[in-house]
Amino acid sequence: MKFLASFFLTLFVVSALTNAAEPLPRATKIGGFSLGCQAYTFNGYTLFEAIDKTRAAGGKTIEMFLWQKFSPEFPTLEFNAQLSDDKLNLLKEKLRASDVRAVSAYFGNAAFTAKDPEAELRKVFEFAKKLKLVSLTGEPPNVEKDLDLIEKLVKEYDIQFCLHNHQKDEAHPDYKNWDPNYTAGLMKNRDPRMGFCLDTGHLVRSGLKPVDAVKLHGKRVHSLHLKDPLSQAEHDTIFGQGVGDVKGVLKELKRQKFNGYISIEYEHNWTNSVPDIKQCVEFVRTGGKTK
Repeated sequence: MKFLASFFLTLFVVSALTNAAEPLPRATKIGGFSLGCQAYTFNGYTLFEAIDKTRAAGGKTIEMFLWQKFSPEFPTLEFNAQLSDDKLNLLKEKLRASDVRAVSAYFGNAAFTAKDPEAELRKVFEFAKKLKLVSLTGEPPNVEKDLDLIEKLVKEYDIQFCLHNHQKDEAHPDYKNWDPNYTAGLMKNRDPRMGFCLDTGHLVRSGLKPVDAVKLHGKRVHSLHLKDPLSQAEHDTIFGQGVGDVKGVLKELKRQKFNGYISIEYEHNWTNSVPDIKQCVEFVRTGGKTK
């Protein structure tokens, strides 16, 4: 009897860890993927306008970032973890009315340089819990050390953490997050809710193939900033027209039974990107089939 009790307790704990993130509802899916925009695509606008533009482009989800201005009605107010509950309620109502699901938020590094980093990070995680976010995305400055603290909070709050990657920078050889082989080692033996937000554009600009990174990280890929640069040195373009092999990425994600979310981060045509993003959404909807 003691053996059975121990067995079922272990089973429960393992289940809680491996299935911590509640699957996103079918209503968020397009072409089999929970799909929307990274609000940075519309960084010249407020968060409320970014939600409107995401909906206009056909997106079902949004990943926010914690320094965007809040809304046209509050143009000087910054969206961040210090936002009051009344403003959070306005945001929740905006999301409901727009039928757009907030899935994550990209947070900066201010918490890590604070006098009490854990206290500051707790504010971010508590804020994420209020918004019922699936995950938080970021790139802590001292990643090998800071991930220990993040993992502690991931376990406590049951919110995923997605490590983001920027591109390789020859001027800063100490920056290594561009390399999937390096970041894979950072996540080894960590809680399964610790994983990656793969920025496929930055992978291309680092001379890498996004499909290879998706294969390497496997179930650790919780989200993507999906892009398709025209070339390693050029700007983003409509999916299928660049060198990022978006079709191959989608195919590999389906093979892995990916259940995270994809955020289109379109860093081009900044003031009139919605028509382009609509085509990106359609590309995902059809699995890369073109007319």
